[in-house]
Amino acid sequence: MFGDLMGMMGKLKETQEKVKATKERLNSVILEEKSSDNLLTVTITANRTLRAINIDDQLLQDKEQLEDYLVLTLNKAIEKATEINEAELAAVAKEGMPDIPGMDSFLNNK
Repeated sequence: MFGDLMGMMGKLKETQEKVKATKERLNSVILEEKSSDNLLTVTITANRTLRAINIDDQLLQDKEQLEDYLVLTLNKAIEKATEINEAELAAVAKEGMPDIPGMDSFLNNK
């Protein structure tokens, strides 16, 4: 019994290290989101860190339009980054889970 417990503790520590490494790697996964007319481009990491915003001069003439573009484009970029982030971290976490009968069906019924 204690051998299994020690093995599970080791696997947990290994999984924590893999999660940390995955989070670090996601800093280098760069996503670019553009407005539908390409007047605004947002660059973000998969860890949802904003890297750059490029605004066409045409948008600088209308503050309200620029604000709308920023909200829409940033939200799309954050949504895509979140999907990638969660999928990557979930894969690492699932890999580190101990084999418990019935656990797969529980995890897949979210």
